[in-house]
Amino acid sequence: MNRRILVLFAHPSVDRSEVNAELLRATLGRDFVTVVDLYAEYPDYHIDIDREQQRLRDHDVVVFMFPLFWYSTPALLKEWQDLVLEYGFAYGHEGTELRGKTFLCVLSAGGPEHAYHAGGYNHYTIRELLRPIEQTAVLCGMRFVAPFALFASRTAIEEARLGEHVDGWLRVLDALRHDRLDVEAASDLPTLNGALDRVITAPPGDETPTEADAPGPGEVA
Repeated sequence: MNRRILVLFAHPSVDRSEVNAELLRATLGRDFVTVVDLYAEYPDYHIDIDREQQRLRDHDVVVFMFPLFWYSTPALLKEWQDLVLEYGFAYGHEGTELRGKTFLCVLSAGGPEHAYHAGGYNHYTIRELLRPIEQTAVLCGMRFVAPFALFASRTAIEEARLGEHVDGWLRVLDALRHDRLDVEAASDLPTLNGALDRVITAPPGDETPTEADAPGPGEVA
């Protein structure tokens, strides 16, 4: 059975975006995905809590898609979390509506990947910076998947990296749809990028070896 995917897109100036706008366009082309452009839907920040909670009930996978702003989400996505993920709905003794659902962040970061570690100028990895969101997912009983991230996003187009990134995201979407993403393995990674061959299982009957199956240095072929 196909899994139902909800993408909550948050970008306050998508008309000026290159990376996130392209991800949004590619995602909108998938009929098995419900995309909610939060800034288009709630320009006054008056979030319809009942509608958003029903959307969560109706889907198996929840995705936050956003540019990293000051090591966090854009403001409206934080407002959405504050209002929609209520006690008694998303957490608490009777708050079981989100249990068992899969959750991940799809984000872009302006800095290069090497800047996001203890010795870099941002001091923390992307995964560490997302700890509040990860703990929110855990508290709500959701299965947290490592983020799918594009680093150095400002130069992604001129360096011809954006197309490959979008293709990778569509591959993740397809795997989520058909429940072919190894969530347990994907939950332990710093990011999904570069590990798709390891965490996406082949369709039934497809035993074509992937690059991840090839012997490494010193291994016997």
